[in-house]
Amino acid sequence: MKQCSEFALHSKFDLSTGMEIFNDEEYPHLQIDVVSLYLLFLVQMITSGLQIIYTQDEVSFVQTLVYYVERAYRIPDFGMWERGSKYNDNTPEIHASSIGMAKSALEAINGCNLFGEKGASWSVIYVDIDAHNRNRSIFETLLPRESCSKDVDASLLPTMSFPAFSSQEKILCQITISNVVRKLKGRYGFRRFLRDGYKTVVEDSSRRFYNVGEIKEFENIENEWPLFYIFMIIDGVFKNNDEQIDFYRQLLHDILKYDKNGDPVVPMYYYVSRENIEFEKAEYGSQIRLPADENLGEDCLFLWNQSLYIISQLLTAGLLHVNELDPIRRFLPSYSQPKKMDRYSAFQSVATDLVVQVVLIAESMRLQAMMGTYGIQTQTPHEVEPVQIWSSKQLEKVYKNLGVNTKLRLTGRPMRPIGSLGTSKIYRVCGMTVLCYPLMFEISEFYLYRDMALLIDDIKTEIEFVCRYWRLSGRPTVCLVIREEHMRDPQFNKMVDLLAMFKKGHCDSVKVRIGRLQNLLSSSCIEHLDFMKLTEKPNLEILQFQQLVHDYIGYQSLTDVPKAMHYSEKLTDITEYYNKASFEILDDIRTNSGIYKKAQLFGILQQKEGPCYEYNGRTIREHLQDLYYKAGSLQYWLAVRYCSSLLQHMVDSISPFITSLLVSGRQLTVGVIGHKEIVFDKPMTPAEIHTVMYSTIQTYNVIHTVLQQEIILYCGKLVATHVNMFKGILKIRVGWVLEAMRQYLIMKGRPGEDLENLSPSEIRQLLFKLLSVREWAAKENINSLQRRKLEGCWCRVPSHFYEQVWDVMYRIPKGIKIKGHLFPHQSSLINMTRSELNFALLIEETLIHIKEPEYRQIIVELLCILSTILSRNPELTFQEQLNLDELVQEGFEMYCKDNKESSNQGIHEFISKKQAITTSYLARAIVNNMLKESELETSLMDMEKYDNDYCTIS
Repeated sequence: MKQCSEFALHSKFDLSTGMEIFNDEEYPHLQIDVVSLYLLFLVQMITSGLQIIYTQDEVSFVQTLVYYVERAYRIPDFGMWERGSKYNDNTPEIHASSIGMAKSALEAINGCNLFGEKGASWSVIYVDIDAHNRNRSIFETLLPRESCSKDVDASLLPTMSFPAFSSQEKILCQITISNVVRKLKGRYGFRRFLRDGYKTVVEDSSRRFYNVGEIKEFENIENEWPLFYIFMIIDGVFKNNDEQIDFYRQLLHDILKYDKNGDPVVPMYYYVSRENIEFEKAEYGSQIRLPADENLGEDCLFLWNQSLYIISQLLTAGLLHVNELDPIRRFLPSYSQPKKMDRYSAFQSVATDLVVQVVLIAESMRLQAMMGTYGIQTQTPHEVEPVQIWSSKQLEKVYKNLGVNTKLRLTGRPMRPIGSLGTSKIYRVCGMTVLCYPLMFEISEFYLYRDMALLIDDIKTEIEFVCRYWRLSGRPTVCLVIREEHMRDPQFNKMVDLLAMFKKGHCDSVKVRIGRLQNLLSSSCIEHLDFMKLTEKPNLEILQFQQLVHDYIGYQSLTDVPKAMHYSEKLTDITEYYNKASFEILDDIRTNSGIYKKAQLFGILQQKEGPCYEYNGRTIREHLQDLYYKAGSLQYWLAVRYCSSLLQHMVDSISPFITSLLVSGRQLTVGVIGHKEIVFDKPMTPAEIHTVMYSTIQTYNVIHTVLQQEIILYCGKLVATHVNMFKGILKIRVGWVLEAMRQYLIMKGRPGEDLENLSPSEIRQLLFKLLSVREWAAKENINSLQRRKLEGCWCRVPSHFYEQVWDVMYRIPKGIKIKGHLFPHQSSLINMTRSELNFALLIEETLIHIKEPEYRQIIVELLCILSTILSRNPELTFQEQLNLDELVQEGFEMYCKDNKESSNQGIHEFISKKQAITTSYLARAIVNNMLKESELETSLMDMEKYDNDYCTIS
């Protein structure tokens, strides 16, 4: 509590970015878990009957803290131990414990009345359900890992158990806690994390940060903290696990000390004395450790230990009940926790038989009549009155008033988009009943909304997402808006098929109920935005969804609706125009009728004269916009993308999708192959992303500037619902993803250039297909070379590959060389640990230097074989530097010799063979290298054994 109060007094934070501006050197560290813990215990104490909050100012302040905590999933912080990464070099990182604490705080405070049960309606705290879901999904994705640098951390114990109880997934909780116990438990307590140098005798206390590689000095001599024995006792009480309670009580009893009054004292930690350092490093747990302070007295009490010790004693003695320690029942499943007032949405566990309600809103009466001829019942905006239909952007304007306080200079909720879950509620606002349609139905300047097939896929994805992640009481209600322009799309009949499927009561595997909005209100999740009553003059300027009015009903059938024409044009080389004068380019623009050719010429003219250069009374930008809309109506995607790039468009809300990829443990790079790549390794603002995309890509490939945005968007959506498809992919290099798509088109007999003219829905389907290549490669007769090309573009590796590379490097003191690049060795092994994500990223960076994706994949296979041989023969080592290129070449030459083929045909002939064949020859090359190096006269081991063993390596 004290720490959080200091945070509130001495720090400021920018809610738009979620980053802090610190003015006080006394509190230099950002710790999201501290703020979250403050919110969590605030709710616990208010629920127990204490009156803590008295004024509207305090309510506004707490609501603002909620906005801050909602961004935990994307904000690197310094974690529970205030050190950031385990290197202690002033680098923050995303911590699972911080996100877990934030998730718990959001669940606890949602709908909580800070004035108590009988408080006013304006003292209720609201939580963004989509922000909660992002924290939940990212938290569970990170587990059981703590962060990029920490494979395991004891801070996950209070996160998974008392006081946070952050996850309802029992198996995940068990795995995480077991991982902590297995790797960190010692004779005197738990280590905080591996290579933790805090308070060890070899730590230089005069320096705030460590030097590079210094943490290696703390391996096996980390201090052990009895605190976590107490956490395990309390955890056992909540789980009614007497065996766990007795086990840790005995361990704690053996290390307790007593003060001069005979009262028990729990030492802060136990450390290895200086004279025992080398022995303990050689064998962890072999030496006796000493308590932090032998002269026990009141001044040296570690209050965290003592307070939890008293709590554990009260619990085990039966003097304190778990319900008294946890009044809001965080330890129970969400459906068993006390319910708040019905006026506000409440979190619950996953519904066993959830039904998604769907409301169809037609833009006009003639569209409604036409849909009716196909048996699809829709409602117009006039028919749903007095219920109003809003876009999600209008709802943002309402939420902007939540938490506003001029006295404290609090500006309310940042203008963050309302997500899919938020738009699935019914809202009561100032006497109005409101239903919002999702973001995908917004009219955007970016071209994706023009693709009906993509919209249909988005609708299916939306309903599946809402069904999977709905955690509120009441059913979700999804509003689908059908516009007249949709009718003119050639694929509108597929939209009718989708709606007909809804009418049958399902959307693929999701149960759907379609009906009139008035009939669905009673079973919907309804949120009362009572805080709006405080606003004397709301002045919201809300724009409702407008119904189109026609003098006649018009079309009676889809066959009567004029469809968009199919358009194409012959592509020509425009290189010569770069050397022509502007007036010559304008002459050709006048005489040329091709949309794409005109777009290219305007692009050259824009580069020469600027976007404000006028021609026929209009600027180049205005001409490009005309071409953009014309190409869009004709669905000529090549020209659409070219114009969109020249107009410097950006995908709406691209930043959250990049963040989703990052916090799932992956990095992202953009750029054209052969040129500079930019790595996204931390969340960025839309303006920063725009600058990076256009400065990095457009110079080398105009269309790829927007095409790579599409890939980022699709990957961001897929990783939220199909994270297993990205298994083995550590860094998504968007330029290489497009290369994989191009290679696949060539394999199917199509020109690689066709890629840029595929519709957005075809691009997404192709991305989905390439991510699942292992499932269909055999059916489509993709040979080994082609499969290695596709997998190599992703740089996908088998499970535990990077740990295997660590073990291999440990056995090769002088390092591994590939394509002239030396795999990092000594510095990596000293500063990083075996299962560390940072080490894996370092290896991936080395692999990507290999330009041919198929050769990159054969190197991955070679390293797996090498790891298997070394693990089964622990006596073998390499004394000299190992060149992987030479091993592949030797394997290739042995293959040519055995099959009486010429080595002049090139190594691609070898790479195109099945993995069983290449594995056999690569294994022989490795063994031959070992025999040559050791200069031992030993018989060649049975290669048939290796053939059987290594053919199964993935």
